[in-house]
Amino acid sequence: MTDLDAATLDGPSPDARVLDRLFATIDARRGADPASSYTAKLLAGGAPAAAKKLGEEAVEAVIEAVLGRPDRLADESADLLYHLLVLWASAGVSPDAVWTALARREGRSGIAEKAARPPA
Repeated sequence: MTDLDAATLDGPSPDARVLDRLFATIDARRGADPASSYTAKLLAGGAPAAAKKLGEEAVEAVIEAVLGRPDRLADESADLLYHLLVLWASAGVSPDAVWTALARREGRSGIAEKAARPPA
C-alpha cells in the first residue's frame, strides 16, 4: 500500500463517481473566461489542444511507471484522467457513452473484442 491508500483519506472512500463529478465541473467551465480558468482555456482550444495536452500527460504517466514510482504514477494518472475528460468534453463525448462502451466489452477477452470491431 502507498500513502495514497483510500483509508488515509478524509471522508468516504473515493470511487469512480468522482469522474462524473469532474466531468460536470469541466463542462460547467465551457464558455468561462480562458484567462481565469485553465479548463476553459483548454476547451477554447477545442479537441486538438485537448488531445495535445492528453498526449503530454500520457507520456508523463508512462515515465513514472517505467521509473517504478507508484505515488508519482498515481498523480500523473489523475492528470491524465482530467485531460481525457477535457478531451471528451471538447469532442462531445459523455462519460455515459464511455461507461456504456466499457460495459459492452466487460467479460470479453481483448482478442475477441478487437475481432468484433468493424474495420476502421
